[in-house]
Amino acid sequence: MATETFEFQVEARQLLQLMIHSVYSNKDVFLRELVSNASDALDKLRLAKLRDDTLDADVSDPHIEIEVDRDARTLTVRDNGIGMSYDEVGRLIGTIANSGTAQFLKELKEAEDEAGAEGLIGQFGVGFYSGFMVADEMTLLTRRAGESHGTRWSSRGEGTYTLERVDDAPQGTAVTLHLKPADPDNQLHDYTSEWKIREIVKRYSDFITWPIKLVQPKGDDAPEPETLNSMKALWARSRDEVSDDEYHELYKHISHDWRDPLETIRLQAEGTFEYQALLFVPSHAPHDLFTQNHRRGLQLYVKRVFIMDDCEELLPSYLRFVKGVVDAQDLSLNVSREILQQDRHIRAMRSRLTKKVLSTVKEMRTKDAERYATFWREFGAVVKEGLVTDAENRDAILAVASFASTHGEEEQTTLAAYVERMKDGQEDIYYLTGESRQAVENSPHMEAFRAKGIEVLLLTDPVDEVWVDAVGEFQGKRLRSVAKGEIDLDGEDEQSTDAEKEKQAETYAGLLGWMKEQLAEDVKEVRLSSRLTVSPACVVSDAGDLTPALENMYRAMGQEVPRAKRILELNPGHALVQGLNRAYQEAGEDRSALTETAELLHTLAVLAEGGQPKDPARFVKLVAERLERAL
Repeated sequence: MATETFEFQVEARQLLQLMIHSVYSNKDVFLRELVSNASDALDKLRLAKLRDDTLDADVSDPHIEIEVDRDARTLTVRDNGIGMSYDEVGRLIGTIANSGTAQFLKELKEAEDEAGAEGLIGQFGVGFYSGFMVADEMTLLTRRAGESHGTRWSSRGEGTYTLERVDDAPQGTAVTLHLKPADPDNQLHDYTSEWKIREIVKRYSDFITWPIKLVQPKGDDAPEPETLNSMKALWARSRDEVSDDEYHELYKHISHDWRDPLETIRLQAEGTFEYQALLFVPSHAPHDLFTQNHRRGLQLYVKRVFIMDDCEELLPSYLRFVKGVVDAQDLSLNVSREILQQDRHIRAMRSRLTKKVLSTVKEMRTKDAERYATFWREFGAVVKEGLVTDAENRDAILAVASFASTHGEEEQTTLAAYVERMKDGQEDIYYLTGESRQAVENSPHMEAFRAKGIEVLLLTDPVDEVWVDAVGEFQGKRLRSVAKGEIDLDGEDEQSTDAEKEKQAETYAGLLGWMKEQLAEDVKEVRLSSRLTVSPACVVSDAGDLTPALENMYRAMGQEVPRAKRILELNPGHALVQGLNRAYQEAGEDRSALTETAELLHTLAVLAEGGQPKDPARFVKLVAERLERAL
C-alpha cells in the first residue's frame, strides 16, 4: 500500500530535539521506556480479552522480546500485546508531529528551565521518542489485536516521518532502532552488547510481570531465547507466598548489606490511588548515617518499572535508614520519569508510609523488647530528629521513644512511664543533657535530685539539646532542664524553712554581690543554690538562654550566636563557700587576695559540668601556686 510522508512543523522539530538531547539524563532509559510501553500493551490485551472473550487475539504466550543484530547494528523491542491501529499510530505516536505549536514549545522550555519539565508526560509519545537518543532512525511495525492490517511508522527524527499500511504485520508492536555508533565519551554505550542489555533490564525492568526474552537473529545456530527478568515482585505477592529468606535476599540486594533486616514491613493501599510498599528496617546503623552524603530514600517503581533509586520524597529525613520498594500504579512524573512532582499522591504516600513505620516500631516495643532495644540503640538518635522536624507525627514519635534515666541502670523509660512514677506534687519532667551517661550522672546539678530520689532523664545525644525545647511538654507536664533556671525542690519535699533561707541570703549578700563584680566578664549573676548538696558551686543557664552545647552546635553549622553569660550558684552548706564568706567579711576594704579564689571557684564549677576553662594556662598556674603554698 502507499506510503504517506508527513513533515514536522518547525516548532515540532525543535521540540523533538529538545526531548532527545535535554529531557533524559541517562541514555540507558530508552530501553526502560520501550519495555514499559510493551508491558503496558500486554496488560491492555489481557484486559481487553477479559472484557470481550470473542476478541480474535492470541493470548497463549504473552512476552516481550529484545533482539539484537550486531552486524546490522539494530535493536528491536517486540511484544505480542494489544498493538495499534493506523489511526492510533497517527494519534499516539504521531502526536508530537501534529501538536508542535510554538506556544507549547515555549511552555516546555519554561518547564525545563524552572521545574525540571514536570507534568508533561502523557501529552506526547515522549518515552517512545527517547529512542532517538541512541538511534539515527526508528521504525515501528504494529497490528492491533482483532484487525487484519498493520501499520509501519518510520522516521529519522529530523524533518519527516512516514506512515504505511501493511498486510503481513504480526499482532503487537515491534520497535526497531538503527543504532548510532558507540561513543563512551558522551555516555553512548554499545547497545548491541548483550551484557549491556542484561544490565539495563536487570536494573530497570527486573520485576515486570511479563517475561523479557533476549533473542538472537534467525539462523540455524541461534540459541534459545533467554529470559532476562526475574518477574519476582515480592511486594505484589501475598505474605504466604514469600519466605523470609526471599525477603531478606531482596533487602540485601537493594541495601548492599550482608546482614538480615531487623524488621520487614508490608503495606498495600487500595482505592482511587493504589500502591504497594515493602520496607525494611536494618539491624544496624550505617557508618554514614549522620553524614551529608548519606544515600537515603526508597526505590520507586511504577507498575513494576524502576523509576529511581533514592526517592527521598517518600519518607522524612529522620527515617532515612529505612530501605525498601514502593510500587505505584499511577504517579505524576516529568517527561523523563526521573523526578516526581510534589503532588497530593506523593504527600499521601509519604504520610501513610511514615505512620506505618512508626506504628511498626511501637508494636515492636510492646511485643518484642529485645528487638526494640536493638532498634533504638541503632536508630534512636536519628528518629528523635523527627521531634523537631515533624510536628504532625510528634506524638507518634514520642510514643516509640525511650530514654535513659536515673530510675534504672540498664532499662530505658518512656515519657509515659516517667509520668506514672512522678512523686506527689511534682509538676515537671526533669532532664539533663551531656556527652555521656557517666558525665551527666556525676554532674553537680544532679545532687539535690539524687538526694531526694527525684527521677531525671539522662539525655546524651546531640539532638536532645534541640527537641526538648521543640516539644516543651508531655501530658501537661513541662520538660525542664535541671541545669537551667532556678530549681526549688522544697515544694516537693520539706527542707529548710523560709526563715532559714532569708537568713542565708542576708549572710551571703555581700559575698554574692562582690563575686558578681569580680566575675562580670563571665557571669550574669551569683546566687545561692538549692540544687547542690555536695559540690561547692555550679554554673547554670538562665531559663531562656541557649546552653553552651547548643551554642557550639549552632557555631559548628556556621551560625553566629552570641555567647550567653551564665549564672554561678554557690552551696551555702559547703565548707569552701563558708570559708570564703568568712574571709570576705574579715578582709575589710582590700579583698584583692580573694579575687583568685573566686576565679578558681568559678572555673571548678565549669569543669564539673564538662566545660573548658576560659584560660587553661592561667588556671593551671593558679592551682599550682595554691598547691605550692599548701605544702
